[in-house]
Amino acid sequence: MAVIETRNLTKSYGKARGIIDLNLTVNEGEFFGFIGPNGAGKSTTIRTLLGLIYPTAGEASIFGKDIVRQKTEILADVGYMPSEATFYNGMKVGQVIALSAKMRKVDCSDEAKKLCERLALDTEKRVEELSLGNRKKVSIVCALQHKPRLCILDEPTSGLDPLMQKAFFDILRERHGEGSTIFLSSHVLSEIQKNCSRAAIIKEGRLVALDSVENLSKTNAKRVTLHGVNAVPEELGAKSVEAGTDDVSFLYSGDIKKLLNTVQQLPIHDMTIVEPDLEEIFMHYYERGGEAK
Repeated sequence: MAVIETRNLTKSYGKARGIIDLNLTVNEGEFFGFIGPNGAGKSTTIRTLLGLIYPTAGEASIFGKDIVRQKTEILADVGYMPSEATFYNGMKVGQVIALSAKMRKVDCSDEAKKLCERLALDTEKRVEELSLGNRKKVSIVCALQHKPRLCILDEPTSGLDPLMQKAFFDILRERHGEGSTIFLSSHVLSEIQKNCSRAAIIKEGRLVALDSVENLSKTNAKRVTLHGVNAVPEELGAKSVEAGTDDVSFLYSGDIKKLLNTVQQLPIHDMTIVEPDLEEIFMHYYERGGEAK
């Protein structure tokens, strides 16, 4: 069963870009990733799906229900965590969480207590006193305390420290194991690779790739940085070279032994090898014009 389905979904902001002809299906029980850099159209897609903004063209459904005509019915079974969490000043954390549950007309007190304990969230603090990370924790509890069928999470981990990120994903994996569908929007590729089975990549408002995470991740390219030199030997076949005064960074997809043997001959004093960032991963999937390969 398709939990989320869009058909040529479009949202225009006059001359500004929104989303264009988005065709996407997320099945029940999936842990689905929605990937793209900031400004790609991730939040616009989510806000349109949730009825926070109206589509310019096309249509979409959640649980088989139309996102415009049946918005209220849809939202009863959705937990939404926005990218930026803001709350009414003067309220305590516990009051905000209780208000969120009251608006849904459900008693979530037991589940809210468990989530607050796992996230080390002080319910007696006032929201205006909270750090970004703690505001995120409040947002997590509000989104998950009613155990929704569908969790839509927009850049959820920004501001969370590594321990809280781990706790958060532990909770998500548990919910997924219980049958919830997870829709995770992120520009952090590692979050998608570790947790999602399938993902879509959006760029400049258009869907450019949709596949299993395993297939999307099939690139052996690494970002290599050499410190102590400012040029790359031609035999390495480097791409996307970025040279500084005393270092050089490049994409390398050849044999690792060849790389190590070559750099041994150079006067370097340090070297780092990391996964390419998301923009570089994009290069493996679509042409310069943005069409999927």
